Amino acid sequence: MVSAAEQMAANTSWAALGKATDLRNRILFTIGLLIVYRLGTWIPVPGIDTDALRQFMNAAGQGIGGMVSMFTGGALGRMGIFALGIMPYISASIIVQLLTSMVPALEQLKKEGEQGRKKINQYTRYGTVVLATAQAYGLAASLEAGDMALEAGLYFRVACMITLVGGTMFLMWLGEQITNRGIGNGISLIIFVGIIAEVPAAIAQFFASGRSGAVSPAVIVAVMVMVVAVIMFVVFMERALRKIHIQYPRRQVGMKVYDGGSSHLPIKVNPAGVIPAIFASSLLLLPTTISTFSHATTTSPVMSWILANFGHGQPLYLVFFIAMIVFFAYFYTFNVSFKPDEVANNLKNQNGFVPGIRPGKKTAEYIEYVVNRILVLGAAYLAAVCLLPEILRANFAIPVYFGGTSVLIVVSVTMDTIQQIQSHLLAHQYEGLIEKSQLRGRNKKRTKRGPARR
Repeated sequence: MVSAAEQMAANTSWAALGKATDLRNRILFTIGLLIVYRLGTWIPVPGIDTDALRQFMNAAGQGIGGMVSMFTGGALGRMGIFALGIMPYISASIIVQLLTSMVPALEQLKKEGEQGRKKINQYTRYGTVVLATAQAYGLAASLEAGDMALEAGLYFRVACMITLVGGTMFLMWLGEQITNRGIGNGISLIIFVGIIAEVPAAIAQFFASGRSGAVSPAVIVAVMVMVVAVIMFVVFMERALRKIHIQYPRRQVGMKVYDGGSSHLPIKVNPAGVIPAIFASSLLLLPTTISTFSHATTTSPVMSWILANFGHGQPLYLVFFIAMIVFFAYFYTFNVSFKPDEVANNLKNQNGFVPGIRPGKKTAEYIEYVVNRILVLGAAYLAAVCLLPEILRANFAIPVYFGGTSVLIVVSVTMDTIQQIQSHLLAHQYEGLIEKSQLRGRNKKRTKRGPARR
């Protein structure tokens, strides 16, 4: 049985989008900022030797260079002003959230509501500046070492650092503006648009490899079937729910007695969404990116070992990737997306309870027990979707955009954005019904007639 809200959302017509002025403005605002982001990926950093950069990225395109370029929307391959992408902000968010769970002062700050959240966001921005500065310096030095700078020297490094750090901070601002004033999650949409924009070129290149004989027709058909199967599996798992029955007792308001009702608490199989895959990928890309661009594999045995063992499809890479996905699936769920203590307190304040479970602490423990068991399946699903295509991609010449992480990001962000649009349409439909009922009430009052004369 579906609820009345779910049934109403299913019957919501997309034709109502033209009447929902606020939603339409939000969508246009989001599209406008995403266009600005895509234009920025084509603005080059000053002082780059484009021919040498193109040759290097063509050689590294099937390896880690292609993976990093995917997360930056192709800006890294062109060395645009957004070459660092949004990854410094994501890394800073990971560090701040980890510190929030370990440092009592930050944990107390987190409990202070809106003011505490603003303070934590400010610390995240400071951390983004520090990480972006360090990565920009490393990238500038790597470009010099790889003879990809027209005039190497202090001026090039300073100009490159200022441009890249400014681009990352601008991207962070764009993401926050989309989240607050647009539709969907801004950071996820930026990564989503970067992947989608490069997919047509990747498909064309993949089919060109098939025509040249580098890839057999059987592999092409198998890859297409794999992508469709992964998309269907992701949609099924993202919509899967575990419903906890909630009972509300009979209550008396004044002289009226209201019968008790029942509802359910929906818990997604994957409450963390696509965040664990993004976090795990961003952390694993950092050491290999440094070793690839610095050309340290010929001089440093440590960098040579890292690049050899943390390449795609390598056993050590797969083990760390699984560990990171499982860790962030649990960490992000219990610290950000779903907190059993808060859910139990809200149920207690609303006089709701789980049948057979005492309200309060016992309810929180029961919900945490259920979520822990569900996350075993959710983390396994994330690991399977992200790793299985990566193993196949390591053995065949499959573009990085057909990998499990990219497919998971595209499908999850699309579903989340569509769900938010439907929520706005549903709210607009409710507002329309309320306005109509108020107008009918006023008309009845105005047309009320007096007693007839005899």
